[in-house]
Amino acid sequence: MLRAAALAAAALAGAGALAAWLAVATMAVPAFDAIRARHRPSDVPLLDRRGTVLHELRTDADERRLAWTALADVSPVLVPAVLAAEDRRFRDHHGVDARALLGAALDGLAGRAGRGASTVTMQLAALLDPALAPRRGGRTLAQKLRQMRAALALERRWSKDEILEAYLNRVVFRGELRGVGAAAAFLFGKAPHGLDAAEALVLAAAVRSPNAARAAVVRRAARLAAARAVEVDGAALAAAADRVATAALRHGRLDLAPHLARRLLAGRTAPVATTLDAATQRVARGALVRTLTALRGRNVEDGAALVADNASGEVLAWVGGSGALSRARFVDAVRARRQPGSTLKPFLYGLAFERRLLTPASLVEDVPLAVAVPGGLYRPRDYDDRFRGLVSARTALASSLNVPAVRTLGLVGGDAFVALLHDLGFAAVTEEGAFYGPALALGGADVTLLELVGAYRALANGGVWSPLRVTPDAAPASAAPRRVLSAAAAFQVGDILADRESRSATFGLESALATRFFTAVKTGTSQDMRDNWCLGWSERYTVGVWVGNASGAPMHDVSGVAGAAPVWLEVMTWLHRAAPSAAPAPPPELVATEIAFPDDVEAARREWFAPGTEPGARVLAAGAARIVTPIDGTILALDPDIPSDLQRVPLDAAGGVDGLRWRVDGADLGPANALALWRPTPGAHVVALVDAAHATHARATVEVRGARRSPPASAPAGCGGALADAPPSMMSSPACRRPRS
Repeated sequence: MLRAAALAAAALAGAGALAAWLAVATMAVPAFDAIRARHRPSDVPLLDRRGTVLHELRTDADERRLAWTALADVSPVLVPAVLAAEDRRFRDHHGVDARALLGAALDGLAGRAGRGASTVTMQLAALLDPALAPRRGGRTLAQKLRQMRAALALERRWSKDEILEAYLNRVVFRGELRGVGAAAAFLFGKAPHGLDAAEALVLAAAVRSPNAARAAVVRRAARLAAARAVEVDGAALAAAADRVATAALRHGRLDLAPHLARRLLAGRTAPVATTLDAATQRVARGALVRTLTALRGRNVEDGAALVADNASGEVLAWVGGSGALSRARFVDAVRARRQPGSTLKPFLYGLAFERRLLTPASLVEDVPLAVAVPGGLYRPRDYDDRFRGLVSARTALASSLNVPAVRTLGLVGGDAFVALLHDLGFAAVTEEGAFYGPALALGGADVTLLELVGAYRALANGGVWSPLRVTPDAAPASAAPRRVLSAAAAFQVGDILADRESRSATFGLESALATRFFTAVKTGTSQDMRDNWCLGWSERYTVGVWVGNASGAPMHDVSGVAGAAPVWLEVMTWLHRAAPSAAPAPPPELVATEIAFPDDVEAARREWFAPGTEPGARVLAAGAARIVTPIDGTILALDPDIPSDLQRVPLDAAGGVDGLRWRVDGADLGPANALALWRPTPGAHVVALVDAAHATHARATVEVRGARRSPPASAPAGCGGALADAPPSMMSSPACRRPRS
């Protein structure tokens, strides 16, 4: 009894001396407003056009913090639960709880395990000053004294509510989760004001031991509930504790636009506003994931979608990938360069229309074609491996026929087409036309989905291009709108791409390209089905979709109409779920004329023409005579092992009027409608088709290589000489060699 009284007297004397020293001590502390202003979330939000959070990008690998939470925005059941667990007399002391200190001192002198005497204010002082943080083994006595002095200074400068608000934003609730905002969001998927009683008790219990096991958290929460006479279901406490225990499995809350977020939020600490629309973003991403899931088993896992507003150029949806379906989820497929397939054809035909080289009614040939290129012969074929003979330019574009497109490129010229593509924003198309060759008509250049959507939007805007925008910042003066195609040509292309009947030759009348409202749409599939695309516009929006594999691996029988088009259709249908889409009015410079085609090549129809290109005016001759073989620019080499008078080159022609004849270097070789065999000789030659008036209808230049020398004297009659530059193994024909035994 005497020992206990002595211990109490000693404790009281020590506490009194400490209180007297602390009372006269002063310590500088930061202002509350400064602490709140310095607070930086670990997750920087990306906002949509209305301020809705689209994505939160983590920028701090050590802990998770969200935006500062005002005390008024904290659940009313959480504050009393935290104070009951950490500082029951918070409202009564001035930063240091003398009664708690006395109790802790008595426990220490008696050798009992105490509960500690740190108040909320003392804990906050340590949270604000890293020098007061406990070291391994706990705080030193000097640290503890400084912590108490800092707590008293905080109480003199800050209000109780400011101290409590700062504490709730700085304390660690569980693992890496610092602050009530992060705890509520990542543990329970709620805002701090939405926490219920069970969740509040579990969070309060977790503050004392942020990494305690689930069972310990449940027991502590139950004791808190009993102490405060709060009625709470035990199952609710257990469920809340389960959420806390699995916190490490939750990586984030909002991830609607990961690719754009990584690009726009890099190095940022403040929220970034975008032009995106959260609802449109969700629909586009959902449509892409659903389509790719349906195609599982066809070796396709990646995709991208982009939605732009025609009038403003604002991007409404940016889906850079397929998320969990992809093994390359960090690749932004909106900006990745890929082969565009047939998606460049509308611009090629638009240029031909603008230059009056073609009209939508011009007849072009879809027949086998071979074009001489440096590596040999280029033979374009269609997806279905068919040829349709004479077709109109409207049908050729709408049905995406390849041979007519290659012929159109020959009319327009590669350099002119490259210049147009550059004006349309295709940054990687920088070489001369000869570099790409005829394959440019079918997508022989690398482009991005972002560039394609921008270019198709130019068609939607009557041939005027301007850059797309993903942030509301004003565009620079260098990005002023510019005309890239005439309004007439852009309208003609759009009218063709909206024509369901004209594309039926390839796609049928009913497909994923058909909508109940006005849209103009084009698909594209690259070689070996490595990429497929669908680009199109309505009165208000331009939508682009890419489907493929980031690795470049080919898909299994997935064309543009099967892969990208269903995504395009779902997004476009949603965009116009309540808004109409009317076809644009034709420019005043176009005239509508009823036309009929010769030999019923196509059904009669009403067609749009630029003045002077109507039927009867000067237009491209349909089915003009052409030389099928030899192709212009062909290089032939004589075979030294075949007698010269047995070597022949067949001459083949197609199209044109009756009565044409073959001429080679001016010499007549007979009628063009009969088989003609030409005996080649070394040198340059001109092969031509001429009519009775000797007018040339088609010509091709051919080079024959190989100079013959006189056969050796011992050579038997009929043996031809070998090529002068031939290797020794080619010096004689089979007839001049000795028979083998």
